[in-house]
Amino acid sequence: MQTQELKKYKIPDKPGVYFFLKNKDIFYIGKATSLKDRIKSYFSNDLFNMRGPLLVDMITKATSIKWVETDSVLEALILEANFIKKHQPIYNTKEKSDKSFNYVCITRDTLPKVIVVRGKDLNKKQKNFGAFALGGIRQGTHDSENSFVFYDKVFGPYPNGSQLKEALKIVRRIFPFLDEKSKNNYEFYRQLKLVPDEGNYKKNIKNIKLFFEGKKNKILKNLEKEMRDCAKRHEFEKAGEIKKQIFALKHIQDISLIKEDKITKEFSKENFRIEAYDIAHMSGENMVGVMVVIEDGEVNKKEYRKFKIKNYSSSNDVGALKEVLERRFAHTEWIYPKLMVIDGGKAQLNIVKKFQNEVGLAIPVVSVVKDERHRPKAILGVSSGISESLILLANSEAHRFAISYHRKLRGKII
Repeated sequence: MQTQELKKYKIPDKPGVYFFLKNKDIFYIGKATSLKDRIKSYFSNDLFNMRGPLLVDMITKATSIKWVETDSVLEALILEANFIKKHQPIYNTKEKSDKSFNYVCITRDTLPKVIVVRGKDLNKKQKNFGAFALGGIRQGTHDSENSFVFYDKVFGPYPNGSQLKEALKIVRRIFPFLDEKSKNNYEFYRQLKLVPDEGNYKKNIKNIKLFFEGKKNKILKNLEKEMRDCAKRHEFEKAGEIKKQIFALKHIQDISLIKEDKITKEFSKENFRIEAYDIAHMSGENMVGVMVVIEDGEVNKKEYRKFKIKNYSSSNDVGALKEVLERRFAHTEWIYPKLMVIDGGKAQLNIVKKFQNEVGLAIPVVSVVKDERHRPKAILGVSSGISESLILLANSEAHRFAISYHRKLRGKII
């Protein structure tokens, strides 16, 4: 395929799974935080250096592109694995050995566990137990006690282990489950509400299976029916818990996956630097500010900076933000950003614009507005064409870094 052929596709700026095909044969399958940005990156002049000769060869031979949108990055990750398992695209298997892939396995215990197993371990056989390879009747691995573990369900492959771990954290918040670490600590994990009461546990496992099969709509339908039935029986507390699960499924919070995902560099914006700022404190105590840096779509932790707020001893997020900006831009030796990202609403956005006018700057700035649960709900300002996912990544990383610094400072004082 040639770059000019890409123009005929109206690719959305949404999460999803994409396919490169030669005629009807699927050559390669991938997932994306932004389908538009990711697919566009394959037609960069720098593809050879970024992705290697194998994918350059794939692009040369491919004749068409297809994609499937998803509601979240989490669902894209799961759908990608299902499609790779189904179609076994030649360039996916060439790019990475299946032995290094990861699989989500559900054990056959009375209280099944959800664990992650490497491909090289999944297919190991043991003569005494007669385990079969992937796709056989009994799938299993040795555990740390040298006994053999059989699995009820195996999902995968998942190429990126760290992304899979983040995905399971998100799933576990919706449908709590036991993992390998909770093997001998069921009561401890139950008290932390990381696993449910035994009566509901098998329902959770059933829903986890459906989720990893890509059947979210079926889960929602079942939960909505169960919620109505509970309401009819006047079991309002239980109905309320189910309602929370339904909401969580419809509004999956996967910023952590966006952070883990290697967001593709925007090659048309080389050396594009984003700086994000955030303030953290507890009722005005131990107030701190931070600056984090995203360069060419990737975090650059060497450029992160901390600011202990000096001019305010009571809660004043806007004033603290201005202090951070004044101290940051006093360092003329630091590279200036091409986009500024702040946390807050119009007040924070206005103080940044006022500051820029005072010092003669003209840098595009956006603010990320949060809801009552501190989840992004809107982006204010001009983003210079930068994808929403990249802005949210910068904002989320600034919030994480600010909270971490504040807690560390507070711990020292205590």
